[in-house]
Amino acid sequence: MRYWLMKSEPSDVSIDDLASMPDQTVAWYGVRNYQARNFMRDQMRVGDQVFFYHSSCPEPGIAGIAEVCKLAYPDATQFDSGSKYFDPKATSQNPRWFNVDVRFVRKTRLVGIKELRSHPQLAGMRILQTGNRLSITPVDPAEWNFVRGSI
Repeated sequence: MRYWLMKSEPSDVSIDDLASMPDQTVAWYGVRNYQARNFMRDQMRVGDQVFFYHSSCPEPGIAGIAEVCKLAYPDATQFDSGSKYFDPKATSQNPRWFNVDVRFVRKTRLVGIKELRSHPQLAGMRILQTGNRLSITPVDPAEWNFVRGSI
């Protein structure tokens, strides 16, 4: 099993939104970074655990836990000309973008970015690295266990 941190803008999909969705499941759509796409397409497995991170909001941070519940498949938004995620170079025969489905596990107290930065044990966590803008990052098992122990 692997561990991940996946960012979502709460104005798009929040942890509360996920908890209220049918089957408490959502497709992690709209990722348009090749490295993040590759994490989903090549490395994520059903059962992998996810820190659900609220980003681009007044209080960014880990807001809950989810799990990968469906392996990568083509992101339908790349084919929708009305979507902000439309990609004219993508075809159904040669999709460029993929998503996985994640399922709600539980809401947590908000573990903000400042709190994460305050722990020396998390100094190597990718979300805390200068210049990191990836929406999906792997989380080391020791980091996962440390954060889980504080929520």
